[in-house]
Amino acid sequence: MPHLEPFAEIELVNGWESGLQWRSLGADPQFSLPGRRLLPGWYMLELRLVHNQVSANASLYVDSGLGFSEEERYSLNCSSDRIVKRLLYFPKGVRTLRFDPMEDTGLFSIGHLQLIFLLPRFAHGLMAKRLIARHHSFRSFNRGEVLVRLKADASALRCNWINLGLARYAETFNRKCRGRAYREWIDQVEALQLPSAQFATQIDGPLISIVLPTYNTRIEFLRACIDSVLAQSYTKWQLCIADDASTDLKVRECLSVYQDKDSRIQVVFRTKNGHISVASSSALELTTGDYIAFLDHDDTLPPHALQRVCEEIGKSPQAQLIYSDEDKINRAGYRFDPHFKPDWNPDLLLSNNYICHFTVLRADLVRKVGGLRSGVEGAQDHDLLLRCLPYLNAGNVVHIPEILYHWRAIEGSTALDCSEKSYTSEAGMKVLSNYLESEKLDAQVEQGFVPNTYRICWNLPKKRPLVSLLIPTRDHYDILQPCVDKILSLTDYPNFELLILDNQSSCQKTLNYLEKVRTDPRVRVCCWDYSFNYSAINNFGVSQARGEIIGLINNDIEPINGSWLTEMVSQVCRPEIGCVGAKLYYPNDTIQHGGVILGIGGVANHAHKHFGRGEHGYFARLSLVQNFSAVTGACLLLRKSVFEEAGGLEEVKLPVAFNDVDLCLKVRELGYRNLWTPYAELYHHESISRGADDTLIKRRRMAAETAYMRKRWGGLLDRDPAYNPNLTLALEDFSLA
Repeated sequence: MPHLEPFAEIELVNGWESGLQWRSLGADPQFSLPGRRLLPGWYMLELRLVHNQVSANASLYVDSGLGFSEEERYSLNCSSDRIVKRLLYFPKGVRTLRFDPMEDTGLFSIGHLQLIFLLPRFAHGLMAKRLIARHHSFRSFNRGEVLVRLKADASALRCNWINLGLARYAETFNRKCRGRAYREWIDQVEALQLPSAQFATQIDGPLISIVLPTYNTRIEFLRACIDSVLAQSYTKWQLCIADDASTDLKVRECLSVYQDKDSRIQVVFRTKNGHISVASSSALELTTGDYIAFLDHDDTLPPHALQRVCEEIGKSPQAQLIYSDEDKINRAGYRFDPHFKPDWNPDLLLSNNYICHFTVLRADLVRKVGGLRSGVEGAQDHDLLLRCLPYLNAGNVVHIPEILYHWRAIEGSTALDCSEKSYTSEAGMKVLSNYLESEKLDAQVEQGFVPNTYRICWNLPKKRPLVSLLIPTRDHYDILQPCVDKILSLTDYPNFELLILDNQSSCQKTLNYLEKVRTDPRVRVCCWDYSFNYSAINNFGVSQARGEIIGLINNDIEPINGSWLTEMVSQVCRPEIGCVGAKLYYPNDTIQHGGVILGIGGVANHAHKHFGRGEHGYFARLSLVQNFSAVTGACLLLRKSVFEEAGGLEEVKLPVAFNDVDLCLKVRELGYRNLWTPYAELYHHESISRGADDTLIKRRRMAAETAYMRKRWGGLLDRDPAYNPNLTLALEDFSLA
């Protein structure tokens, strides 16, 4: 690591706090890097920053002779205690460097900072790899094609192809605004969530057996783990430990001491190493409790974890699965990277194991499905949950929206970097394939966009159902024409009809286009000769539709990928699924719709709005198929029978806004799951045809529609099960409330 000298707005912390060495005193803390002589060429910047912020925007500034400037600034958004990397190209004459660790006050330490010189060919390959993964213009390319495209574009623009490539590469890095810091949240919010210390003496709850496999665990972490169980305020527990033939004799000695210390601790010492599944099974054989909890050998529980679990069991005695939110903890005991999860979300569980920790299952369910299985190490917990999945539903799964588990993040652990253990992703593919086969589901599994995430590809029925796409419009030829033409030319799903619902168009250019396009056998033009009412127009369209699947489509939508409709139909044909929504972008390639979050703005708004096209979002949720309470009607599919069962769109109370959210909630109330998929991508020129709510009449109408939604759906709008109460309802970015 190069020598760093604090230059501005930085001070050394006396005695350090939570392992953090430096304090930023303002919005522009700076280190100088004296004595750096850098050859021109390619470098990889590697950084691991530990900090107490939600996220930190770190920057490296280069002085090539004209001083430091924004033109020679390289930014990295840093999650705490994770290595991030960025490719750099230095021209001739680099004089000095400056490192800015963050853009706000706070504590931090620099665990790793390195500049590694790269050979050009290797650097070109790394640049191409990231462009393919993160830049929308190169998503379908291979590495060779990326370089050919860059050189061709550079020639057309009469610029250097390396500079153009670096500019495109820079577009894949995004700086984040600061939300509430996690340390601040711990002090101000979590402290108020702590339950009464008198609980243990007031309630005689169930026995909880904790399964703990160990293998050559570092002694200080093992002790911290077991001590966290001994410190539980709820005392009716059993700790079942299976040591998997550790070669470190200190582990056996430590476990023996604890076993002698407390009769609730039982240990089996395996004589042959069998890996985590076999070791966990050995521990499972010791259990006698009503519920089984799972704890990793270097992780810890807060003192009230079991108490909160038992409180929820008391409220929901039918509970088969209880899980909580979690965070990570480093060597120094510093907590960071909290994961505030949604409530029961089966399609998200098929996309990745979002439940993870703290998992508590009813013991008889664990035994019914056969416990833990060997051969799926690395995804053994996901495998267990998937085998329990047929017995789980929203009525018997309890999510506790509190941090009840601290996941140890050290070098080599999955907590620190999910790519540390590549076999986990392969194991995940295997357990999902096993699940699909065991449940006789007509689908296949593929790797997702992010390590340890997956895509379930549902097969279409042999007879492709007819899809009726409804497009209400009034004039606006300039947006209607590209919308319709793009759907007709790009969509690879073969069996659809397009119903243009003409609401009193008078523009001759639009009328001429409607006459022209209706010659396509897939297109019908239906006239709605009344004042604008989005709900009524679409209800009319449904009455005219011949398809068994209905698509609500705005006239300012443009498909991006040809498989958009195939993907949505494959999801909506599943009998348990109601409304299906797509991933929509603004024309500038930022997110317009990534699912709807209830409560934001009073009623609802769109998840991850304004995130970049290459970003994966909060815990990769912008890249995962999942259940949402609602999706936008700008591009929404559902079966016609479900639409009619829900009573269609509300015409009287919701003529313009929130009718799509209301429809989704009615569908959800009927027992269907609404779903959002990132594999159907379209542009959305939001509200171009309708216009903004900028007149007194429109504002009054909007207020009335808001009041109706608040009255109709009440508390659901303040506690979205697809979101988390610890996350903000002021913004769409999943920051802390």
